[in-house]
Amino acid sequence: MLKHNFHKSHSASCTTVFPVPIAKPFLSGGGNAAAALSLPISHKNTTTIPTKKSKRISRGGVIIRRQYSGSSTGVKAVLIAGSEKSTTTVKAVVTVLQTVGGALTHLGLNRGLDDIADVLGKTLLVELVAAELDPKSGLEKASIKSYARKTGKDDNETYYEASFEIPEDFGEVGAVLIENEHHKEMFLKNIVFNGFSTTTTNDSLEVTCNTWIHPKFDNPEKRVFFTNKSYLPSQTPTALERYREKELEILRGDGQGERKTADRIYDYDVYNDLGDPDSDVDLARPVLGGPDHPYPRRCRTGRPRTEKDPLSESRSSSVYVPRDEAFSEVKQMTFSAKTVYSVLHALVPSVQTSIIDTDLGFPHFTAIDTLFNEGYELPDSSTVVSLRNIIPRLVKAVSDTGNSALRFETPEFIDRDKFAWFRDTEFGRQTLAGVNPCCIKLVTEWPLKSNLDPEVYGPAESAITTELVEQEIGGFTTVDEALKQKKLFILDYHDVFLPYVNKVRQLKGTTLYGSRTLFYLTPADTLRPLAIELTRPPIDGKPQWKQVFKPTWDATGVWLWRLAKSHVLAHDSGYHQLVSHWLRTHCCTEPYIIATNRQLSAMHPIYRLLHPHLRYTMEINALAREALINANGIIESSFSPGKYSMELSSVAYDKLWQFNLEGLPADLISRGMAVEDPTAPHGLKLTIEDYPYANDGLLLWDAIKQWVADYVAYYYQEPSLVESDTELQAWWTEIRTVGHGDKKDEPWWPELKTPDDLIGILTTIIWVASGHHAAVNFGQFDFGAYFPNRPTIARTQMPTEEPKDEERKQFMERPDEFLLKCFPSQVQATVVMAIIDVLSNHSPDEEYIGEQIQPYWADDRVINAAFERFNGRLMEIEGIIDARNADTNLKNRAGAGVVPYELLKPYSEAGVTGKGVPNSISI
Repeated sequence: MLKHNFHKSHSASCTTVFPVPIAKPFLSGGGNAAAALSLPISHKNTTTIPTKKSKRISRGGVIIRRQYSGSSTGVKAVLIAGSEKSTTTVKAVVTVLQTVGGALTHLGLNRGLDDIADVLGKTLLVELVAAELDPKSGLEKASIKSYARKTGKDDNETYYEASFEIPEDFGEVGAVLIENEHHKEMFLKNIVFNGFSTTTTNDSLEVTCNTWIHPKFDNPEKRVFFTNKSYLPSQTPTALERYREKELEILRGDGQGERKTADRIYDYDVYNDLGDPDSDVDLARPVLGGPDHPYPRRCRTGRPRTEKDPLSESRSSSVYVPRDEAFSEVKQMTFSAKTVYSVLHALVPSVQTSIIDTDLGFPHFTAIDTLFNEGYELPDSSTVVSLRNIIPRLVKAVSDTGNSALRFETPEFIDRDKFAWFRDTEFGRQTLAGVNPCCIKLVTEWPLKSNLDPEVYGPAESAITTELVEQEIGGFTTVDEALKQKKLFILDYHDVFLPYVNKVRQLKGTTLYGSRTLFYLTPADTLRPLAIELTRPPIDGKPQWKQVFKPTWDATGVWLWRLAKSHVLAHDSGYHQLVSHWLRTHCCTEPYIIATNRQLSAMHPIYRLLHPHLRYTMEINALAREALINANGIIESSFSPGKYSMELSSVAYDKLWQFNLEGLPADLISRGMAVEDPTAPHGLKLTIEDYPYANDGLLLWDAIKQWVADYVAYYYQEPSLVESDTELQAWWTEIRTVGHGDKKDEPWWPELKTPDDLIGILTTIIWVASGHHAAVNFGQFDFGAYFPNRPTIARTQMPTEEPKDEERKQFMERPDEFLLKCFPSQVQATVVMAIIDVLSNHSPDEEYIGEQIQPYWADDRVINAAFERFNGRLMEIEGIIDARNADTNLKNRAGAGVVPYELLKPYSEAGVTGKGVPNSISI
């Protein structure tokens, strides 16, 4: 809110003469009130010469003359200015960012017309709107308009200035309307006003915009920007109520037609655009969202349906996202257009053409090392040469030939210890401190059993028996004691994968099992793998097959264990990418973004709290639908479930996802990794004390929760305000019943009645978008680039499952070649390595959690102080994590060759660093 007391001057009034309609809508601030706002304002005295039949009435310094015409048609009322009213001069500087898009598109005739508009001072029409209605008339006060003239340029910013003469009775400025007179959109950064007399010595006031402004020639609707003061719906200044609701109506749209690039409309749709049946029937994919395949909703694009499948939406070269969800200019230059897009659309095809046999694996382990030492020589083309400048980290010039090579940086994991991936201790450590640390569970029931139908999938009871386990832990304890002492843990990918085993096995170049991996917690707080069970359901009249593999000392057993471990790691990689990463962060967050923009006004304090945590996610999700999770995209072609990958993520959403378990403490408790304990730090006692993801995550969770609690307490000082907040209630209802509508009837949804309810909901959303996403994303290159550590696919079956003579012979004679054949092909490995290199990268303009205060809060002492405490706590967390990583007693994060656990350190420099928690899911 631009709150001010005007410097008084004795200049003439700047109000003009305008008619006052008697219609009811105008008197209530709606309807024809817009007509009054759109009239031009003169900066001179204006008078009306009375006619013979007139009556003069004075109301609040404004003279109303009732003029009676000679006819019998009635009364015409006119407002005119008083003759001596004080005004103040206020100047505004509008900052517009020069964009690459603007530079490239401002060519030709339109560029010339826009230059003329700049010369004439007709670039931007700025209109000030009073916050309150006139207290005496109940009408909206006339807005004050001025054209902003171009006055200068500095680097990538262009400045426009406007001047306003504001009457003393105008009151507070509540909003600014902007009309773009150019023929191309402009990116408006902010508007800074000078000349207001405030309670401080600083008379400079700012309206934050950070948005694209469409040209009036495309859409005559002016853009409204509210001032930086936040209001609950019930506290909205009277003259801004209709603007508040009108802006939300625009953002909601009408649900019709195909969305255009410049649109700002947020609406819902199912995931019906992943397949491409018109180009190939084998690329048809089921619709995700609805009773058959429950799923969160995505942003509606309105593209036409495919010819061969009326339920599916046709694909296009670019996927619509609301205009303000697009990446910033820096991200466009350094991340989106220049890296992800280049990798997907230029580098990947180059790799695929340079390796003739797409099924060819690596002939020996040293060949894998060449990816980091020498690289692949890429085809000699102008596209490939240009990649050197776009992604120099990946594509490098070959000095002796002048060609280009795809060469990867050596990941820190391998740089520290080249053989760590081979060891079982590292296998166990990464379940607690790797890139997928949120799937390990405590074993609470014995024996292990499946919940699947035994008539379809075979016997439910696991082949991991008490006797087998006690052979492994006999020197320590019994199974019963281990269960009581909470020493047995499991990675359980049995029930989620087993229904897809037979389907996946019909695909070329991949295979699948259901799997269980059992661990024992040692006295050193490390996890020791005990057994791996691989299961195939009945197939082709043959019964269920299952086998347990365990660490052993004989040569055959050692290689069978390594093969079984590679299958489990492929399962873990697939589940990580499809569920822990894509589903739980990217996919489930999109409905929060849509609902926030549709139901919470830009002046709502909760909108302003959430906005930094929801930026850019829709853009990266659209890019994923375009080339990562689509039919025959990177995920389908490189991960074990193949074409069933996204369908499998729908099953996980249906069976496993609950909003009330997405917060870190609830997640840990639900997996048996913690119990509530009011005497313990964070109110939780961890089952495994040295659990880096949980230990660091709880520090971050508590910091977020305290910041949210301080913020909510400030704006909802009366508990009843939460339940009476109409926008907030509509927001939460829409998330539950539309955005996650396939789960709308679940009993576990939190209520939203009290400030504590709100704090819990907001903390969960912010945690998922920041901490959870950082933990499962930014370590992908370090842990996955050397793919034997985390293969994304297992291409061959175990040699003990009905082996052919040739396969048995190869395994017995050259087991290392058999393992290499099971690993991803050269194309698959190289493509995935390029993708996770980009996905692990921090943009130079990364916005880290708690780093920069939002401009809306900067002038509010209470919120400013709360944010400073939040920022200070995050800086303190940085030091705590560093100290933990230096403590050699913590075996899961410190030791010879061990990569320190830094994924939840709040801050990072740009690049692939393995640390840093951005505000939002921006990659």
